[in-house]
Amino acid sequence: MGARGWSSARLGVVLVGYSILSGLMLPAAEAGCRERSSPSCCTGRNNECFEYTRRKTMCYCDAYCQKTRDCCEDYRQVCQLSAATDCVLGSWGPWSPCTSPCGIGSTERSRQVSVPPRNGGTPCPDLKQRRGCFGNNAVCSSAKEVAKILPDSYKRNFKDPWRRPHMLMKEEKASYCVYLRVKQASAACKNQLWSAQLVRERLVCAECQSDAMSKSDRCGGEGLEGSRTFWVAASVPGCHGSWARESSSESCHCPSYSVLFV
Repeated sequence: MGARGWSSARLGVVLVGYSILSGLMLPAAEAGCRERSSPSCCTGRNNECFEYTRRKTMCYCDAYCQKTRDCCEDYRQVCQLSAATDCVLGSWGPWSPCTSPCGIGSTERSRQVSVPPRNGGTPCPDLKQRRGCFGNNAVCSSAKEVAKILPDSYKRNFKDPWRRPHMLMKEEKASYCVYLRVKQASAACKNQLWSAQLVRERLVCAECQSDAMSKSDRCGGEGLEGSRTFWVAASVPGCHGSWARESSSESCHCPSYSVLFV
């Protein structure tokens, strides 16, 4: 055999050997999700969403296969990267009112999910935000006032004998009543009979008379409904406490053994 014939035969052996090696080194692509007819991928758990591998074993193309770890080899490329849907959110809503009408509180806002994430898309971030706030309601100044009280025996329902005839009579304004539930009273309140009645959870009628009214025709420290405010007994040193306003009544007088605003 000549040199040319030997070369041709060698080349044939090399080509055959390359084909055999190619078959061993580069196996045929596994069947998978891209081989499925529409839909290639399924959401949730769907036992019908499967395909056969080259080895004739079943693999799945539903989202549940990520938990059971029996996804087809091309699941990520076909079902997650190409068909992933990221979370889409709506705009933020308004901030809620401060939880504290007076002082430090918190407020929050929220937003809704417009499009939920699918097939491994970007998950949704926080749907709520919260931040601190400082309540400064118009009634806060009233909440900070401390009521000064006296027993109803101090009622001034008599004419002043020292008033000069030429002096103008002070306009008398109608009294009103405020009903307050005592929440706390100091030990010193027991030193006087009238203040000893200011015990916890007792409902007290406090009368606001004309002489105690301010320019706003109200008495200082009359309290706020639903909020705890403070009081001090003007004639009993060390007697003080807190109470919560429950109701009020216009053009009214408290019964005997009640208290007066000063």
